[in-house]
Amino acid sequence: MRILLVEDDVDLAAAVCSYLRAKAFVVDVVGRLDQARAALLTAQYSAVLLDLHLEDGDGLSLMPAVRALRDQPAVIVLTARDQVSDRIRGLDAGADDYLTKPYDPEELLARLRAVQRRSGGGDSTVVQLGSLQIDLAHDLVRREGVPVVLTQKEWALLRVMAMRPERIHTRDALQDALYGFHDEADSNTLEVFVSRLRRKLGREHIQTLRGLGYRLAFFAGST
Repeated sequence: MRILLVEDDVDLAAAVCSYLRAKAFVVDVVGRLDQARAALLTAQYSAVLLDLHLEDGDGLSLMPAVRALRDQPAVIVLTARDQVSDRIRGLDAGADDYLTKPYDPEELLARLRAVQRRSGGGDSTVVQLGSLQIDLAHDLVRREGVPVVLTQKEWALLRVMAMRPERIHTRDALQDALYGFHDEADSNTLEVFVSRLRRKLGREHIQTLRGLGYRLAFFAGST
C-alpha cells in the first residue's frame, strides 16, 4: 500500500515513515501543498496523511485535487488542532478520518486499515481463500493453519490485492504499491515478487490475466 504523507515537521515525518515502512507500507513524504499536488498526479496512492498547518497554506486546500482523481485515496487529517469545529470542517471538506497530534502510531495504523476496509466496500479484516487465510488487521497469513513468513515487500504486494480481492490489479498499480519515489526497481521485479508469493501461498491463489494484471483467485484451479 502506497501512502502520501503531507507533513512539514521533519522529525515527525521521519518517525511516521519509519513506523509505517516497518509495517510494509510504501511512504512518500512532502512538506508543501504544491509538492503534494504534483505527487498525486505522479503516483496512485491508497491513502493521504494530511497535516493541516503547512508552510504554504491550509492542508484542506488539497482536498479538491484529491477528489478530482479517478481512484481517490482515503484521507486522514493529522493535526494539532483539537477543536470540534476543526474536526467538522475537515470531515465536511471530504476527509475520511481525523487524528489529533500527538497520536499513537498504532492508532494511526488502525485508522489506515479502517478507511481502507471502507473504501474496499467491506468490514472484514480476514480474506479466506480456501485453506489460505489473510488477516489484514494483524499482518498474518496462514496456509492450512500454518503461519507463512513474508518479507515486507511480499506482504505489501499481498495486502494491496487482499484489500480488494475482486479487483484486477494492474502492473503499474502494484508497482506503485511496492516502490516510492526514491526506490529503484528492475523491470521484472514485480514478477519476481509474484513468483515468490505463489511459491509460499500456493500458485492457485494468484491469478494472472494476460495484458490486464493480477488478482487473488478464490477458486482452486484458476490460472
